[in-house]
Parts: sequence; C-alpha cells; structure tokens
Amino acid sequence: MMPPTIVLAAGLGKRLDPITRYVAKPAVPMVGRTLIERVLEWLRREGVEDVVMNLHYRPESITSVVGDGSAIGLRVRYSWEPVILGSAGGPKQALTLWPGLTGPCLVVNGDTLTDLPLAPLVEAHQASGAQVTLAVVPNTRPEHYNGIRADANHRVTGFVMKGHREQTWHFVGVQVVSPAVFDRLPPGVPAESVAGLYRDLVRDEPGSVRVWPVDAPFMDVGTPADYLSAVLRTGATEQSVVEGTGHVHPSAVLIRCVVWDGATVGAGAHLTDCVVLSGAHVTAGTIASGQVIERRDFRA
Repeated sequence: MMPPTIVLAAGLGKRLDPITRYVAKPAVPMVGRTLIERVLEWLRREGVEDVVMNLHYRPESITSVVGDGSAIGLRVRYSWEPVILGSAGGPKQALTLWPGLTGPCLVVNGDTLTDLPLAPLVEAHQASGAQVTLAVVPNTRPEHYNGIRADANHRVTGFVMKGHREQTWHFVGVQVVSPAVFDRLPPGVPAESVAGLYRDLVRDEPGSVRVWPVDAPFMDVGTPADYLSAVLRTGATEQSVVEGTGHVHPSAVLIRCVVWDGATVGAGAHLTDCVVLSGAHVTAGTIASGQVIERRDFRA
C-alpha cells in the first residue's frame, strides 16, 4: 500500500490569470477531464488510496468534480485554509487528518501532470534515511525554473533562483516527506517548503533532503501558454481541442487552440494559440492570436 498523500490545491494561480478568475488552477479542463482528476487518476493507478487535498481559492470548482473521490477509487478529504498556509504550512495542517502518522507521506502538486512511478521513489526515501526526497529531472530551462543543487550521492546542497547558469535539478512537484519535518513549524502559520523549511534542513542537517532523479515526462500548468501546451500534449494533437458543448463554426479556422465547454466560435473566425473560456462568443470574422478570450462577444 502506498503512503497517504497530500495534494496541494490551495494556490491562487496568479500566473494563469485570467483563466483562474473562473476556476481554481487544478480545475482547468484537460481534454474531457479536469487537471485535478488526471492527477488523482494517476495516483490511484500508482496504488494510492487515501488523499487529503488542501483548499482555499474557488474550492467549489474542485470539490464539485472530485467529491469524496469514490468515482476515482480514492478516499478524498479536504483541509480548508481560510488563509493560504503555503507549501509547508499546508501539509502541516493536512497531516492533522492522520493523527499519529509516523511513516512517510507523499506530497504532490495539484497543478502538475506526470506519470512517474511512485513505488521506487518511496523505497529510495525509506532506504536513504532522508527526511525529504524530491523527484527531479535535469533542469533544461534554468531561465524559467528554480534549480536544486545536489552532490553525487543525491544529497541536496542548496537551491538557486531561476536565471542561473549552472547545471541543476528541477523539482517536478512530487515528494516523499517524513511528518516530523513539519514539527519545526507552528500550526496555522504560512510557511514555504523549498523556499524556507527545506533550506533550513539542508543547512542544519546535511543529507536530510535528497533528490531522486526520474525519467518521466511532466507538464507544468503555470501560465496560459503552459496550459495550452499541456492540453494539446494531453490530447496528442497539434490542432485544437474543443471541450464538452463548445461549438466551432465549420468555416472557422483554429490553430493550436482550446475551446471550453459552453464557448462558441463564429463563422470565418481565425484563431491561433488562443484559449476560449466558457461563456465567450467569438464573433464572425474575428482574427486573434495568443489570447485568452473571456468576453461574451469578442471581436478583434
């Protein structure tokens, strides 16, 4: 049996604006499913049974599709955060739903898609004696992502901000953590993991934080461009994806676009690299590129 799992879903998703004015980032549609459903389905395939998800921003957009998790074959409970507690404070509160837990737990970002195998990650964590084990891939976009320094034995030695020029690892949003790590934190107080708690652990207890390199794809849904790319990769298409009742007039031309449920694209429209949100109507003859279209009657 896999460890209990915390799924982080409380963030505001500011980089994904204006899409996240309508739904929380984990609730964005992804080819017939929401992002969070795809994350949970992967966890279930990997043997996870018990999940706690933290919530803050637009929680109804997540709970309305996930419910108690039974449709996916999971037990899902929720940790409500009136104030966002961050990537370390959130897990500390979520762990109160497993009182007395002494073994490790998984902590997974609710806005990242991957299919990496979890059992080897958990086994590596337990064998090493680490307190935190981060799944990583080589950081091929240091201008876009922060980096993790580690030695030849996979012990983390430091963290660097994006824009660096050295060879580093990139954290893919999946980790195994020993609950005692969070004992350092006061309850109900916002705190960050990589940007705070883990930096302290690396400094005070060398070898307590480790990386576990994986050879698995991952998709970060951080910005509208990232979201569009992730949807097209998920749909295995270079063309466009139309969700649910979205309607595109036969004479319209769409290139690398996503049309949400309840949106319409009128006759003769020509859209490239656009996301058309629910309720939007792209009027006939509109030409647009690289836009998130949210207005009911959009002309360009």
